[in-house]
Order: sequence, then structure tokens, then C-alpha cells
Amino acid sequence: MTTPSATLDTSCQPACLRIAGDWTLAHYASLKRDSERLRTQYGADTLADLSQLGRLDTAGASLLAELLGSERLSHCTNDLPEASRALLKNVYCSVQDYCIPIKQPERNVLLVLLERIGCAVGKLWQDTLQLLGFLGLIIDTLLRRLLQPHRWRVTPVIAHIEQTGLDAAPIVALLTFLVGAVVAFLGATVLADFGATVFTVDLVAFSFLREFAVLLTAILMAGRTASAFTAQIGSMKANEEVDAIRTLGLNPIELLVVPRVLALLISLPLLTFVAMICGIVGGAVVCALSLGISPAMFLSLLQSDIGVQHFLVGLAKAPIFAFLIAAIGCLEGFKVSGSAESVGAHTTSSVVQSIFVVIVLDAVAALFCMEMGW
Repeated sequence: MTTPSATLDTSCQPACLRIAGDWTLAHYASLKRDSERLRTQYGADTLADLSQLGRLDTAGASLLAELLGSERLSHCTNDLPEASRALLKNVYCSVQDYCIPIKQPERNVLLVLLERIGCAVGKLWQDTLQLLGFLGLIIDTLLRRLLQPHRWRVTPVIAHIEQTGLDAAPIVALLTFLVGAVVAFLGATVLADFGATVFTVDLVAFSFLREFAVLLTAILMAGRTASAFTAQIGSMKANEEVDAIRTLGLNPIELLVVPRVLALLISLPLLTFVAMICGIVGGAVVCALSLGISPAMFLSLLQSDIGVQHFLVGLAKAPIFAFLIAAIGCLEGFKVSGSAESVGAHTTSSVVQSIFVVIVLDAVAALFCMEMGW
């Protein structure tokens, strides 16, 4: 290993930088000091002599590129081996191309907030348009297959009814029973101050027949079923099974979406009915244990005070919620790009969108029915 050196020979005219030895990483510190010292001692007409240059690596090439510059390198590298010339050229180009990133100026917080709000509103608008288009596509497919019984997919529909309806019945029944008991207990506590605890029956029946049963069931289905639909279709999309279905000439909407939509259209009203019964039973248990209202009296008050229109209003919301929950879950599944992260993100999005749509529609329906006197 030859000791490297860089000297300025002023005995000749013009002066000459004489580079010798091995310019490698092992001598980087000393070469760096020599390069910084020599850089202020020579002029633009100074020549460079690399005939005594030994071994060269990237660290040494970077120092030579900084010390000599492009013009001297182009004139003095002809006598070097091909490998050394290529290394010097590549290192010099890399050094020239590199630049310190410019720090972006800080933006006004209000402008950033407004920009984010605008992006969110734009994304909401695009998602709404996509959902409306997807709903139209589902309805069109349903109407086209309605008069073609040989294309009905009965087995997948029954399988999905079991998954979305039968398997969900226990948790729906338990949840609504407990909520009914809590509503009855709170109602009795508040109404006791007015001596009207008997109206706890009306409170429980009215709230569950019109709102709580269908709303709690729809939210459970949004969290349980919509996420399952998104994960199932999203996994198929990630594995390119959806593309394979299209390649075989089959319609993914007819094959994957319609059975799920029909299954939830059947399951959600049935689960809503179960939720109504269990919620009222939970309220009846609290009334019997805490208020002394017997089951016979509870049923008598229920029959005399609560009209059938309350039951119909609550049950009429179920198919609408079911259709939207199934559509959102399937649509988010088709949006999956192809990674596990995308599946998780769209599964979360389907649950959030479904719950949001259900609550908004329920509020609109409640206002509408109140204005109509139903």
C-alpha cells in the first residue's frame, strides 16, 4: 500500500497538482486535510498530474472530484485505467447531482385546515357518487335476473342468511334484552318522581318498536356483516379471483353482490323483529321485578296504548338499512387494491360508512314520520 499524497509543484509554469499513492478510505482523514489546504493555493490555470495515482475507491474519488473539478478531470484522466476513469466520472456526477433538500416554508394553519376540509368534502362527494352508481348497478342486476329463475343463486343466498342472520341472532337478542332492561330501569327511575311509573311500559314499547330495535340491529350488522362482506370480497380482489370471474365471462355483481344483498334483506327484518321482542321482554322483566307490574298487566297496557303503526314504522326501516349496509360492504370490498393493509383500511371504512349512513337515515326517517304524524 502506497502512502497517498497531494502536492502543489510551483517550480513549473503553470503550477501542477501532483497526485500520488493510494487514495482510499483508510487515508481519508489525512487526504481530506490536504485537499482542504490545497484548494486555496492553486488557480484556474493549474494543471493536474495523476500518473502516480495508485489504488482508488469511492471515498478517494469523491475527494479528487472536489479537489480537481470537472475541467481538470476531463484532461488528466486519460492515462488512468478504465475502471478508475469510470469511478471518477460516476462519483463526480453523483456529487454534482446531489443537493441539500430545500425546506418548505411553513404554511398557515388555517389554510391547511381549510384544505383538509375541502379534500374531505371532495372525497365524500366522490364516495357518494360511487355508492349511488353501485346501488343502481345492484338494482339493475336484480331486475334483470328477476324474470330469469334459472339464474337465481339460491344456495349462496341461504348460506349468507345463515351467516348474517342465524349466527347473529344470539348477540342481537342478548344486546337488545339488556338495553330494554336498562331503558326500563332508567324510565322507572325518572318517572317515579312524577308518580307515573306505569308509563314505563309505554316508554319501552314505543322506543323499541320505532327506534331502538332496528337501529341497534342495523349497527350490529354494520359492524359484523358489512366488515365481513368487505373482507371476503377484498381478499378475492387481492388474490385476483374477481378478475378470474370476469375472465370466465361471469358477472361479479350477480355472483358476489346480489346473494349477499338478498340475504341481508331477509335477515335484517327478521333480526329486527327478534330485537323488538327481546327488548320488550327485557323491559317487562325489570317492570315485574322493580315496579310490580305483572306480565299480564304489561301485555294489557302494551295492547291498549301502543298502536300497530309503531311496529310497522320500525320494521319498514329494516330493508332500507339492509340494502345500504350490504351495498357499502360489497363496494368497499371491490375498492381493495391488493394488499393486506388495503383490506384492513377498506374494512374499517365500510363499518364507519355503514354506521354513519344508518344513523343519518334513521334521524331523517324519525323527523319525517313525526311530521307526517305516523
